Amino acid sequence: MMRTPSPLDGDESHLQEVCIDSREAWRGDFLHVRSDLVRLPDGQEASREYIVHPGAVAIVPILDDGRLVLERQFRYPLRRSVIEFPAGKLGTGEDPWQCAMRELHEETGYQAREWARAGLLHNAIAYSDEGIEIWFARGLRGGQRHLDEGEFLDVFIASEVELAAWVQNGTVTDAKTQIALLWLQQWRAGIWPLSWKPAPELVP
Repeated sequence: MMRTPSPLDGDESHLQEVCIDSREAWRGDFLHVRSDLVRLPDGQEASREYIVHPGAVAIVPILDDGRLVLERQFRYPLRRSVIEFPAGKLGTGEDPWQCAMRELHEETGYQAREWARAGLLHNAIAYSDEGIEIWFARGLRGGQRHLDEGEFLDVFIASEVELAAWVQNGTVTDAKTQIALLWLQQWRAGIWPLSWKPAPELVP
């Protein structure tokens, strides 16, 4: 009997697309779009347009009582406010953990005594190479926010149960927040472990 290949076998040569030509289609202040010509596995050619992104982090800040620190901000492409975990774009050459600590402090005022990296998600695989690292933060200490110029957002506290209900009823549609919630649920259930490490000295 012929064995059905496992998706984890590692051999993807029969799926591989090879770049023949690549050009810059558009560059803005934030987004960079490329248009590539590729050769498909059957020898045919096709075009691929995609956004080049430096990557980002999302943070799951956990208070001592188990509740979560969340944000609400207006997301212009959707023309509405969105509930999400704190997050931010990586700077050029920036370490993701450093980015996570910076974004949490700047956006919420909180700093954390302990951090753990959960995993990586690709939130728009059909048209972007963006990867978002999920970080957990606990042992929080509140402080003053330092928002960027032109940045406006609310910070509020909610329970895991409340967040899960908002995901279920469609209030929370943000992909990184939904995946981060999955990690939180699996970790608290003892299924997905996290390896915690102490933060460097906190900012006064």
